[in-house]
Formats: sequence, C-alpha cells, structure tokens
Amino acid sequence: MTVQHAPQPQVTSARRGAWEVIKDYMMTTDHKKIGLLYIIVSLVAFGIAGLMAVALRLQLALPDQGFLVGNTYNEVLTGHAAIMLFFFLIPIGLFGFGNFFLPLQLGVRDVALPRVNTFAVWSFIASLVLILTGLFQGGLPGVGWTFYYPLSVDGNQTGVTVFMVAVILNGIGSLLGSANFAATVVNLRAPGMSLWKMPIFCWSIFATSLLQLVSLGGLTAAALVTYLELKLGLSMFNPGIGGTPILFTQFFWFYSHPAVYVMLLPYLGIAAEIASTMARKPLFGYRVMVYSLLGIVLVSLLVWAHHIFAIGLPEGWQIAFAIATLIVAVPTGVKIFNLIGTLWGGRIIMKTPTFWLVGFIFNFLIGGITGVSLGMVPFDYQVTNSYYVVAHFHNVMMFGTAFLAMGGLYYWWPKMTGRFLNERLGMWHFWLFMVGSWLTFLPQYILGLLGMPRRYYTYPAGNFAWTELNFISTIGALVLLAGGIVMVWNILQSLRRPITASNNPWGGFTLEWTAASPPAAYNFAHEFPTTFPTERPLYDWEKSGQTLTPVDPKSIHLPQDSIWPFMTALSLLLMGYGLSYGWFTNYTPAGGLQAFSEASLNFQISTVILYLSIPFFLYSLFKWAGTREYAVPVEHHHLTKYDNGFMGMAWFIISEISLFGVLIAGYVYLRIVGAAEPPALRPNIWLAAVNTLILVTSSFVIHKAEQDHHKGRYTWFRLGLLITLILGALFMIFQVYEFALFGVESDWKQNLWQSCFFIIVGLHGLHILIGGTGIALPYYQALTGKMDKYNHGSLTAASLYWHLVDVVWLLIVAIFYAW
Repeated sequence: MTVQHAPQPQVTSARRGAWEVIKDYMMTTDHKKIGLLYIIVSLVAFGIAGLMAVALRLQLALPDQGFLVGNTYNEVLTGHAAIMLFFFLIPIGLFGFGNFFLPLQLGVRDVALPRVNTFAVWSFIASLVLILTGLFQGGLPGVGWTFYYPLSVDGNQTGVTVFMVAVILNGIGSLLGSANFAATVVNLRAPGMSLWKMPIFCWSIFATSLLQLVSLGGLTAAALVTYLELKLGLSMFNPGIGGTPILFTQFFWFYSHPAVYVMLLPYLGIAAEIASTMARKPLFGYRVMVYSLLGIVLVSLLVWAHHIFAIGLPEGWQIAFAIATLIVAVPTGVKIFNLIGTLWGGRIIMKTPTFWLVGFIFNFLIGGITGVSLGMVPFDYQVTNSYYVVAHFHNVMMFGTAFLAMGGLYYWWPKMTGRFLNERLGMWHFWLFMVGSWLTFLPQYILGLLGMPRRYYTYPAGNFAWTELNFISTIGALVLLAGGIVMVWNILQSLRRPITASNNPWGGFTLEWTAASPPAAYNFAHEFPTTFPTERPLYDWEKSGQTLTPVDPKSIHLPQDSIWPFMTALSLLLMGYGLSYGWFTNYTPAGGLQAFSEASLNFQISTVILYLSIPFFLYSLFKWAGTREYAVPVEHHHLTKYDNGFMGMAWFIISEISLFGVLIAGYVYLRIVGAAEPPALRPNIWLAAVNTLILVTSSFVIHKAEQDHHKGRYTWFRLGLLITLILGALFMIFQVYEFALFGVESDWKQNLWQSCFFIIVGLHGLHILIGGTGIALPYYQALTGKMDKYNHGSLTAASLYWHLVDVVWLLIVAIFYAW
C-alpha cells in the first residue's frame, strides 16, 4: 500500500554489552521498551506460575500422594494463583501490549507521562521481587490468592504481610499506568483522529484503564486493613470487637470480579485486530463493540456478590446480583458475535494468530456459558467450593484470554522485533495448548459435579471416577508444560534470526503498520493525513490516494531518559521489604506464633532498611523532579486545554476516591448496624474545626499560587507554595497530637469505632504527607529554575491532588467528628 512505507532505522552491527542493555531499560522512557519489559516479566511469571501448577497437579494425580502436603501445598497454590493473575494475565495484555501499541495506534510518539510510565513498570517488577522474597523468609503465604479473613491473620501463617505490601505496590504501578493510558487517549491522538475513529484495541485499553481506576480501591482496602491488623491490631473485620469478616469479602470481590474483565477486555481488542486483519475485512459492528466494552465496564461493577451467594445474603440481594450476572453476559456475547461476524465471509489468512483467535472463540464460549450457570443461585450453592468453579475460571482465563495473549504475541511479534515466529513451531504450540487445556480442565468440571472440593491437597481412593479424572487432568498439565517449552524455544530461535519483517507483514490497516519493524525510538518518520474516515485509516487513505508526509527525524524531540524513576521504584521495594519484615511485630488476635520477634536479627535489619529507604525515596523523587522531561523547550501537543500532568492526575484521583469510598462505605455500614458505636470520649470537634480551617485555607492558597504562576508572578507563586507547605505541616502536627491523645484513652484493639477512626483518618494523614511531598516538588523546581512558560513541572498535578485531600477531610469530619 502506498501509505505504508517508512524508512528502516539504521541497524548497527556492534552488539551492546549486557550492562549497557540493562542500564538502557532501567533509564528508558520509550513506551515500546517499557511494553517489552512488561511482556518479558509477564512471560517469566507465566513460567513460574505454570511450574507451580504442574507441581499441584502431580500431587493430585493419584490419591494420598506425599509430594506436596499440608501448608506447603497451600503456599504453592497461593503462589500459582497470585503470580498468574497479578503478574501475567493482567499486565501482559493491559500494560505489555498496551504500552507498546497504544501510542503507535494513536499515531503519537509516546504516552502522556513517559517517566511515570518508567516508574510504573519498575514498581510492577519490584512487587514481584517482593513476593518472591517470601521464599527465603519462612515461605509464601498459604492463604490462597483471595487471602480470606480470618485465615490471613492466623499467627501460624507466614508471608501474608509481604503479600499485602506487594499487592499494594503492584496496585500503585497499575493505577499510574491506567491513569497514564486514559490521559493518553483523551489528550493525545493524531490530529484528526476522533475517539470514534480509534482502533478497537485502543478502546479496549481505555475501557480497561477506567475499570482499574474505579475498582482497584476494593483490593487495596482489603490488603491495607489486613496488613494493619497484622502489624497494629487495627481491624474492621475482627468479630471479637464487633467487626464483620464478610466485609473483607465484599471489599475484595469489589475489585476481584471486575479484575476478570481486566483480564478480558484488552484481549478482546487484540482479537478484533487479528480478526479484521486476517479476514481482510473491517470489524463487524464497530460501534456496537465499543458500547459493549463500555457496558461491561459498568455492569461488571455490579456483580461482585455472586461470589458469595452461599454466605447467606438476603434473598433480594441474591436475585439482584444473579440478574446482573446474566446481564453482563449480554455485551460479552455481543463481542463474540462481532468476532464471528468479522471472520464470516472474509478471505481468511490461516496463520498462527488466526488459530489462536478461533481457539479463543470456541473455548471462551464454553467458559462463558459455565459462568452464566454459576449466576443461578441454587446451582451455585451446590458447586461453589468445588472443582467446577476451578474448571470454569481456568476455562475463561487459561484457555480463554491466555490464548489471545499468545495470539497477540504471534500477531505483533514481527512488528516488535522485526522477526517472525516459526509457523510450524507455532502450530505445535497451539495444538499442545488446545489439547492440554481440555485434558486438564474438562475432567475438573466433572469432578466438581461429582463433589470434589477445591483447595484440598489430597483425596481418598474409592470415590467414583475421582482417581481417573485427576490422572487425566495431570496428563493435560504435562501437555501444557510441553506447549510452554515449545513457545520458549520458538521465541529463542526467532531472536537468533536476522531482521527480515517488512513494515506491514500481515497487511494491517492501523497506524502501527506504518512504522518500521521494529519501530524506531521516535515511532514515525512521517506525519499522517488529518482525515480519519474510519478506524482503518490505511485502507481509507490508499483508497483516496492520500500519502504520508516525511519528517526529518533530527527535528523530533523525545523525553530524556532518567535513572531516577527506577531509583524511586527501588526505594519503594526496600521500603516494602522493611514494612513486611520489620517495623512492628506481627500482631495476632489469637496470640498464635509470630513470624518474627523484635529481638530477631532479621527484624532489626528489615527495620533499618525501612528507615534508610525513606530518605532514599525522597532523594530519588526530588532528583527525578529536578530533571526536565525534555532537554530543549518543546511545545506539547494535547487535544484539550489541560496539560498531561493535570489530565493524568485527574484520572488517578478516581482511584483515590474509590479507595476512600470503599473504606468509608464499610465504616458507615458498621456504624448503621450498631457495631461501631463511638466511645464516650472521642476526639474534640474544636480540634477538627481548626484543622478544617487550616486545610481549606491551604486550598485557596495553592489555587492562588497557580494563578500567580500563570500570570508570571513567580515570587508570589513560590511564596504561595511555601505557605501551603507550612499549613500542611501545621495540620499534621495537630493530627499527631490528636492521635497521641486519643490513642492513650482507649485500646483500639478492643474498640471497633476507634479502630475505624485510626484506619481512615490515619490513611488521610498519609495522603497529607504524600500531597505535601507533591507540593514540595514544584517548590523545589521553582527554586532551581526548572519551571517556566514551557515547563510547568508537577504544579497542576500537585495542586489537584491537594484539593482532593482537602475534600476528603471534609467528609471525614462529617462522619467521625460530627456524626
């Protein structure tokens, strides 16, 4: 096609050393390298979790095996599930392919916030490293990936604290990445590309990012409160002081059911790209598919309680969530029809990506139907803790969406590396995965209907067909292992070959196929026409005779690479290690065994690491802020009147509202049912009123400072930031005084209202410290001359975050001091 040509980047024959490559990836702000980091680490995590799954199946191959018994089995089970979900299925689709291809498909040079992107990927990697440290610190947790209360606070469990900290650290990177994607979609895009002309993959990433931002607060709240109970005895779930254990389950599933769609929506976008390209047709029902994606985002937030039908929910709630479960199947089914309609009547190219797509459609259809069956309350009662649920979940995830992860890998590998994966090995990979999946999980459906419970490490001989079906399932797991080995061999063989792929080897119709293979650092050495008739611009432009306008690559300015986002993430890894194994001893309500004692050497070392990590974090953060994003003044392209920093923070704030919303909703429930009655002596309203006056004043001051900066009154601008910092410090002084005074009056381990108070108000205090640090950054930038009319630093983002903190405080005053 005439519009697809792009100059190939200069390829040098000299090979870089290992340290040069590692250093490059530590410092890079290139979205493509960051995407590759996510993909590589996700595939490594897939391998680790897959080997754990094989170990589980070897234990269950026959009755009364002794390979993995007791809590060792539970630890491997927890590691398999947590790593597979949080470090493979979620990140490879959303952040791996999303990072690499979202800017390319939008026709831009990078994401909205490139250095935040670097920090996000290394936070993700740090969280995986943090979980794996549990292997050397007493073992992984044996509580399952759901870490249900009260099992998670059992004193005989190890590794729970590090699991909670790793989940929170992973969540921080995930939320920053999601906010970055949302800002990129709204604020960037090639000139002329409206939202309704974006490729469907871009819509899928946008929809998934929205879902992450709205729902992840539930998982964060569950992990945070569990961690605080383990370390300090603060709890909202402990029935000994009137708490409700099921509240934990509500928090957890508020995110973890939408997470199923986080593991689906990006892959539906991949499926649509493969189907349209390989069938040589436009996507069937483009707008309907977009509405279906957004419909899933909405309805998936309303079905979480179908995971807990059997706990005794009121009948009305069961019916409501059963109906919502059936409704969410509608837009999901619509997208399957979109894919089938796209393939129907097309000149289908039967290459490996097409096989993965067709395999997904077949497998996911079966998994989806079994999911609808679980929405029927009486049936769910019978199978809720059986292998039927295990089979359904893996049917949807492993040989559903994971098939599209593989399809995306085969489809975009030529674009990412300039090399093809071997077709013959690809077919071996596909058929081993297809046969292995059905051998593994079809017997588990039958086992569930025969009554075999999940999460048991052994079973007795003599139950009808249990032994035979489990043995077949284990054979299937070994077939899957063989498929994984073929995949790794195919990748390694491909990387040894020379770069031979053209710019558009599949004949695709979206903008990424105009870049070189692999793309240059600047993505495109041309400008695009400003007319986008449909989501298939290459087809439209060729039809109308429009061509690309060459651009001199020397005129393209890219963000500077920086080591400081990586160093900031490294400091959080060290901080997380200290918070996990040091700080306070593990608190156990039942007085059980503690993982560490204050006298232990490990505890002391971990505590020292924690205290050293704080100045390391602040130093790295300020060095990051003190380095301009661009080496030269650059006029930034954005489609709205807001800069990228403001836009990114605006999207990120949705997640903060979600976190406080979940915790406050939990407290309000406990208060309404009479479980969290305030004590006779509670914090004085006059002190809260003083703090309210301080915070409200600070909001007006920082708003005035922003206006002064826009008008060029830099002296007044710096003074305004300084006054805001002083007011924030005064607030914290009063807050610490109040906490110290109130903490002595009663025992928060014995009073639910006080426990809720310290959790929520304490979390707000942490946000004051974060917000204050955020304001200190532009103040430092202003003092060092890093802010001018071209560079606004982090001012707008810091100001917006500070306003959020102030608004949350007003709500806290209403529910804790006035109510």
